[in-house]
Amino acid sequence: MSKLNNLKPSSSQTQTRKRVGRGNGSSGTYAGRGMNGQNSRTGGGVRRGFEGGQTPLFKKLGKLKGFKAFRPTVFNIINLATLEEKFEAGSTVDQNTLNEKGLIDIKKPTKLLGKGELTKKLTITVDKASSSAVKAVESAGGSVNILAAK
Repeated sequence: MSKLNNLKPSSSQTQTRKRVGRGNGSSGTYAGRGMNGQNSRTGGGVRRGFEGGQTPLFKKLGKLKGFKAFRPTVFNIINLATLEEKFEAGSTVDQNTLNEKGLIDIKKPTKLLGKGELTKKLTITVDKASSSAVKAVESAGGSVNILAAK
């Protein structure tokens, strides 16, 4: 019966390792190291991570943990308090109306946040909204439409 500590691959599946740098008799004139160069010398070779003088990958990456997006999505932030003072009851709020009032940059997506109170009934269309903002708008009798991601 075979045991785990006795398992070995068959002789046809293994290959003897090349004994490099152990004299001429083992592997021909240059001892299996080739003719010239850094790797043919005793103690030759390059350290781990060396990329031939190019700035190595470990130096290109950040030192600290975490992740920072290369192109982060920057949102226009709109709070409920801003909508309360700038819009009348029953009006629709979307990117065009917010841009006309000078509140946002139309090129960026818009996010609705729940800072402040809303007492007016508004129909709001934005790219994102916090759950507290949605609750506040719906409790005031309005509605929030969230656009699908592009």
